[in-house]
Amino acid sequence: MALILNIETSTQVCSVCISKDGKVLALKESHDQKSHAKLLTTFIDQGLKESNYTFDDLDAVAVSKGPGSYTGLRIGVSTAKGICYAKDLPLIAINTLESMANGVVSETEVRKEENTTLVPMIDARRMEVYSAFFNSKGEFLREVKAEIIDKNSYSDILKKQKMIFFGDGSSKITETIKHENAVFIKDFHPSSRFMASISDQYFKSEKFEDVAYFEPFYLKDFVATVPKKNIFK
Repeated sequence: MALILNIETSTQVCSVCISKDGKVLALKESHDQKSHAKLLTTFIDQGLKESNYTFDDLDAVAVSKGPGSYTGLRIGVSTAKGICYAKDLPLIAINTLESMANGVVSETEVRKEENTTLVPMIDARRMEVYSAFFNSKGEFLREVKAEIIDKNSYSDILKKQKMIFFGDGSSKITETIKHENAVFIKDFHPSSRFMASISDQYFKSEKFEDVAYFEPFYLKDFVATVPKKNIFK
């Protein structure tokens, strides 16, 4: 009977849910940009109160580990680790793309599809995306990659089977990949509710992270940008 706090901050979405035995009891979510620092701890507090639990009742904390936004991941992971330290709780880390695939499998009829590849995508700027391949059951078919998309991307696969693209990274390639087997799910975003069933499975199998040494899965090195305006003039 595991009660788990699930945290998703890998993109612009700030999402928190409280789940018990893989079922969502309370969900708090915002799609406002740069809202993680302001809303994350508030959402956690609201979610616990709405589900009539406290931090002392939690059995674990699960966090979306990436890939995704450097800043968003840092905020989510540092918050999750802080709670685990304070309450001596196990930390569960879930691949963001795996969680997204799980969301499509659980909330659509894709599980009934045969010879279909799910391709969750997270925007990595310009024409680059973070992506992975999953089957219609949400199981990994290809590891996570950062890749540049052009008109020839996945052409060999699309000749043989349907590919379903979703996530904010897929929205910018709808005009790039044109094929009858290319299907796009619009307005699909990561959510902590997609993590609930996975975090429950990980808890039962004791798939925990070392709280002291765990770091987000950035995939690419963080590159700081320099403002175009000279603010000291």
